[in-house]
Amino acid sequence: MEDLDLNPMDIDVTLDTHQSVYRERLLEHLLIGDLLKYSWLHAGATLEVSQPSIDRSGHDVVLEANGVTRHVQLKSSSRAATTPAQKVHLRLASKPSGCVVWTRFDRSTMELGPFLFFGAEPGLPLPPLDAFNMAKHTKGDKNGVKKDRPNLRIVRKSQFCEIADIPALYKVLFGTDVVDFASATLRQQAS
Repeated sequence: MEDLDLNPMDIDVTLDTHQSVYRERLLEHLLIGDLLKYSWLHAGATLEVSQPSIDRSGHDVVLEANGVTRHVQLKSSSRAATTPAQKVHLRLASKPSGCVVWTRFDRSTMELGPFLFFGAEPGLPLPPLDAFNMAKHTKGDKNGVKKDRPNLRIVRKSQFCEIADIPALYKVLFGTDVVDFASATLRQQAS
């Protein structure tokens, strides 16, 4: 008789492999939910979220708060992963305050953070991508040749800056002029 005791890590690997789109969407929802929660508690619920219907410009989500519109390409990998780089779409540089948020997460709890950020200050464009190496297709053609992907550049992990948590990420995305509405309300009620 076959042993049906499965190692939990084997289940995770199977889910990571066969349910990668599910995981990607889950992490996207968790990140957006955490940013919305932070906005609710500390920024007057001013964060707006939009998602493109077509993925051709390199961004997965548009976030707007504090007078800043961010076109964000989302990436993710577990904290244990040794992913050395990410592929960044060239068109992201043409979008207002384009940036990449690379979410690190705990595979056993799905807890988010730390985050890695590639971009510029709010209101400034993405740093130029011309100096980065062009990405190649992951699979070769019939001759085994991996063709160039001219719209993608490889950005090494060392080019990203580490952001500890959601409050710090919110401030990197939208600036330091975030008013802590929850604290201000409590101070008003106390006086």
